[in-house]
Amino acid sequence: MAVDMVRLLELASWRAFDVDEAGRVLAGSDESGSTQLVELSPNGRVTALTALSGAVTGRYLPGERAAIIQHDTGGNERGQLSLMRLDRRRTRPAELGDLQPLVRDPRYVHRLLDVLPGRLVYSTNRRNGVDFDVVIRSAVTGEEIVVYDGGGMVQEVVASPDSHYLALTLPGAQPMSDRILLVDTMPATADERFRPLTGLGEHTRSTHIRWLPDDSGLIVSTNADRDRTGVARLDARTGQRTWLVTSEEHDLLGWLSPDGRTLLVQTNEDGAARLALHDARTGELRRSVPLPGDGWCSFPLPAPVWSPDSRLIALSFSSPEVPGDVLVIDAEQEAPPITMTDSAAALAGERLATPTAHRVPGAEVPCFVYEPAEPTGSSVLMIHGGPEGQSVRTFNPVVQGLAAQGHTVLVPNVRGSTGYGKSWYSADDGRKRLDSVQDLAALHEWLPQLGLDPARSALWGGSYGGYMVLAGLAFQPRRWAAGVDIVGISSLVTFLENTSPYRRAHREREYGSLADDADFLREASPLTHVDEISAPLFVIHGANDPRVPLSEAEQLAEAVRRNGVECELLVFDDEGHGLAKRSNRLNAYPRALAFLTRHLI
Repeated sequence: MAVDMVRLLELASWRAFDVDEAGRVLAGSDESGSTQLVELSPNGRVTALTALSGAVTGRYLPGERAAIIQHDTGGNERGQLSLMRLDRRRTRPAELGDLQPLVRDPRYVHRLLDVLPGRLVYSTNRRNGVDFDVVIRSAVTGEEIVVYDGGGMVQEVVASPDSHYLALTLPGAQPMSDRILLVDTMPATADERFRPLTGLGEHTRSTHIRWLPDDSGLIVSTNADRDRTGVARLDARTGQRTWLVTSEEHDLLGWLSPDGRTLLVQTNEDGAARLALHDARTGELRRSVPLPGDGWCSFPLPAPVWSPDSRLIALSFSSPEVPGDVLVIDAEQEAPPITMTDSAAALAGERLATPTAHRVPGAEVPCFVYEPAEPTGSSVLMIHGGPEGQSVRTFNPVVQGLAAQGHTVLVPNVRGSTGYGKSWYSADDGRKRLDSVQDLAALHEWLPQLGLDPARSALWGGSYGGYMVLAGLAFQPRRWAAGVDIVGISSLVTFLENTSPYRRAHREREYGSLADDADFLREASPLTHVDEISAPLFVIHGANDPRVPLSEAEQLAEAVRRNGVECELLVFDDEGHGLAKRSNRLNAYPRALAFLTRHLI
């Protein structure tokens, strides 16, 4: 018999945040109901480190038995930073009062970006609530140095080995574009403090930056002058780019070892990860790294991390049959990764749906199809958020729960999705927004070819995926039988007006600006066409959401109900942008599935 939804939601998953030279992994586990820090030892011992009210991430402090911890409250994303000593005997996981405060001001966002011996690098918007400054802080004395205050939403920051330079990425002028800026922490003159390595107007992604050990340059994953992302070396003086590993068919990402000798390269093969180790100087392939099956490493964060001695790599892995495990690769051994956790053990013997990969005829939209053991002819389309995101081959309890109830689940990567090249993720920018909504219509037209009843198909999505659900119901009202919207945007206008100030300019690059594109934003908003929505709706939102305000859900629910359309709105006072707590997922998702089954079967 197929596994039930409650059991699926109760499964624990693990993810890797850091690894030290002794092979200990600083990991996240949601066994307690939200992601808390644990330490995994090579001998199999698991030590619970934190028991905080919100989700937690962290990094080891180099050279010490200590960790820097980032935590928020109720999903509000206003990260606070604390220090935890790991060389002290504890009888229980640490609560907030047990941690040493480092950076705490609940009015603002603080993000841990890098760790150095005795120091941490973080960004904060405390100067004006909008722009993010970069600060280096001593973990011992508390002394702080502001090393960047040039404005914008700082994304990645990495310090050079001697800490003389920082490399940071900032949003470019175009959608889904980054620029790399070098910061001299000891400039001879003020004019020499900042030096751009890439241009503001380049339509280029630049991510996963790492310094070469001699400070001569950076390794970067980029699609500069290419459609597909590759791995390149960037000269720190001239900005000259030298390609190391590229593919004409797949996007690649690379992570440099601290000694500068080895690259871990991930190939994105239609939502499945393939790993290999390459020579960082020549790009030459050394060996492939086998993973447990078709799945994805780093789901969705954090990225793989090297140990300081460049021997071990810790990464997070999930597949349709694996909820989430920590794997460790020994870069010096010809051996498969060691699985330090076993999240799939609780699923032994259960019948799970596995995806088959397709391209929707005509539109060529990539799509995974999860077929249930006993199909009923109904279907649910699950659309990812972003829009700059990708649905990959990972475990999703909602997908499995839907399939267990007999629904065929279609998981597409509509226009705007990453993982399929620059031209595909740029195909919904600005005034092309509704082109991606048209992909939903193409998917609906395809349903009969899969043996599915087009009159019994629903939409499910979160964040931008929630916008797509609402847009599908508003712009294609005769196609869809129901919708589940989770923290979705109902009006692009009010979303931009009311989202956190530090996010507004960042998102206007993608959607269009209130100053220049208000007419189109209004026309592309589901709320503008709410009178067309006739399908029943189930809406879930967090009261503390700093990205998509609760008002987006409230105004939509009010307007739909005013028209006599069924709309159930669930609001969680202790959640932000999504449901981070298992107790809330256990409340919301079974109700949402029962809602769909009532309208589809």
